[in-house]
Amino acid sequence: MTIRSSLAIALVVFCVSTVRAQVIKSVPPDDRFKADILVVVAHPDDETEVAGYLARAIFDEHKRVAVVFGTRGDGGGDAEGQEQAAALGAEREIEARRALGVLGVTNIWFLGAPDTPGQDVLRSLETWNHGSALGQAVRLVRLTRPEVILTWLPHYVAGENHGDHQASGVIATEAFDMAGDSTAFPEQLAAPRDRDNIGNLTEGLHPWQPKKLYYFTDASNPGFQAGKGPRYSTDDESPSKQVPYYRIAAEEMSYHLTQGDTGQMAAAAIRKGDYTYFRQPVLLITGKSLVQGSITGDIFEGIADKPAPFSPSPGYKPVERSGLSMELGGPWAFYRLFWQAHGLAQLGGLLPDVGVNVFPGERIQIPVLIHNDSDSEATFTLAADVPSGWTEITGAGSYLAPAHQSVELYVKAKTSAAAGNEPQDLVIRAEGAGARIVPITIAVHPDRAALPQ
Repeated sequence: MTIRSSLAIALVVFCVSTVRAQVIKSVPPDDRFKADILVVVAHPDDETEVAGYLARAIFDEHKRVAVVFGTRGDGGGDAEGQEQAAALGAEREIEARRALGVLGVTNIWFLGAPDTPGQDVLRSLETWNHGSALGQAVRLVRLTRPEVILTWLPHYVAGENHGDHQASGVIATEAFDMAGDSTAFPEQLAAPRDRDNIGNLTEGLHPWQPKKLYYFTDASNPGFQAGKGPRYSTDDESPSKQVPYYRIAAEEMSYHLTQGDTGQMAAAAIRKGDYTYFRQPVLLITGKSLVQGSITGDIFEGIADKPAPFSPSPGYKPVERSGLSMELGGPWAFYRLFWQAHGLAQLGGLLPDVGVNVFPGERIQIPVLIHNDSDSEATFTLAADVPSGWTEITGAGSYLAPAHQSVELYVKAKTSAAAGNEPQDLVIRAEGAGARIVPITIAVHPDRAALPQ
């Protein structure tokens, strides 16, 4: 063996030994952002709906909480000054950060969507740029790695029922089902080429499957929630703070001073020492659970300190129909498909009736879908039975539905300005092609805020 060959062998052995000696350690996720609970809501002040529970979880159960707001609340009135639009949103972001500071929550994000007035979730998903907002939400689930997600109920309820509230619930549900999927937003999961250098365009996150998903709602009548999820009293005293949880919830809300029905109301309640409003229990609806536990048990029941495997949602499956049929369109039609696709069948039977809230004298429009699943075009007639005193009724008439297509129409009317306190029924009927088409009944609830007390 020549000297040159010996040197070459020695160099190879040295290089192999050096490579074997180098142990490359993976970099763990940044634990500063780990959350036990991720709250996903639409506007600054929405978190107040569950603040009485969050105070318990944070101060006395030592849970880590993070919050995602879909908007900065740049719409609505200003009870403190004349600032509006983007300036109002800037103020409300600060109010939200100060309010959550009462609970010690500092990990707070805003998706930057516009505050969209109305009750139609589809309008809000459009203005929020649904895909972009969902990508951000999935990113934040992967960053915070929550065990539990709390969000607004993705349902059309008779109550405040803001379309943005519903949109946050839709996006939170989708993020719950997608954050653990390695094919969803894969650019978030690809490792950066050099984390110590600039110019990295991939994010280095990891898939994450939350274990539980809970909903809350601002429905006028909360009775339907009984037995559908955990119930937390706000009358209990916090052992660490030595005040009732309702007192902490009132203080947290009192920072939202640009909003008369939350911050101003809370500040007045504190001045007067009248905490009646805040003594309502926090009611949650169990949406999904990937662990063993009861429907009404504590939200951390059954949760162990280990990651959960990815649990895919059932996915969308076309509905099988025949002949002519009719259903509510718009958000109602969307939700029937959404619940099925995300394994939330229990939400379909949650409410006792289909209801909407309106101000006396307000104009409403109800979307109606007529499906023609036959091989021939069909003519059908639409009619509406409206309560006494309603005017400006449009939408009734005869229509042609092409074969294997659906027609979406709107029944529009102006409600009576003399509405009482009881709900009234709006009935929509359709006839055609000798088919028996089930009518639609909608309970129209007067908005009690507009009625004399």
